[in-house]
Amino acid sequence: MIKIIKSIFIALAFVSFANAATKISQDEIKEIEALTLFKGAQVTISQGYDAGSVYLLNVNVRGKADKVFLTKDKKYLISGDVLSTDNGQPLEVPVDLSITKGKEALTFGKGKDEYILFTDPECPYCKKFESYFHQIEDKVKIKVFFFPLDFHKDAKDISLFIMSQKSYEDKIKAMTTITKDSPAFINRKIDEKELAKLKTNLETQMTVANELGIRGTPSVYDSKGNKVSWAAMLQGYGITVK
Repeated sequence: MIKIIKSIFIALAFVSFANAATKISQDEIKEIEALTLFKGAQVTISQGYDAGSVYLLNVNVRGKADKVFLTKDKKYLISGDVLSTDNGQPLEVPVDLSITKGKEALTFGKGKDEYILFTDPECPYCKKFESYFHQIEDKVKIKVFFFPLDFHKDAKDISLFIMSQKSYEDKIKAMTTITKDSPAFINRKIDEKELAKLKTNLETQMTVANELGIRGTPSVYDSKGNKVSWAAMLQGYGITVK
């Protein structure tokens, strides 16, 4: 136990993922996958990074995406969050965003800074983030994926309604203002043929989210696949989050 704790504190003290991590080779990945624990639990590694004192690994455990940390001596596996002592943020392995290409519901903004957002139209934190959209529209280009959570019973239908809007302006207006009680949503009429296509599109977005291991919303990634705090992102543009 003491050795495990010591290893964790070494990781916390010396890992600076954003600046120091480098992608590990396929040979190194195969060596890690050959470890008894990985083989026994049928764990495969989709991406791995050497962050100085630990390996940061994106793994697939019997079809479920997860992240784990492995000490450099390959003796101890750390499951859960490892926090940076610099900023308190959890260390994250950059995700492979290639599977998102061309599958977004819509693209918000006309700026140069690119992001990917997974959002739920009934998530209060998503709505809080989106309430600042008008302040960053000229600075960002956000590819939006809808990921309605199971416990939000109207989230899927609201997502489909937003996606059904014809113009960019109408889509953004619906995304940032529509609720289950909005007359436009209550009285919605979507052609059955179009609705079937929208449902297929939404299922694709949800599949992408699941493959990336998205667990909650809003989840924001930069163009390199690094997870970004939406509040910190806004603060980076000089916006005070209230």
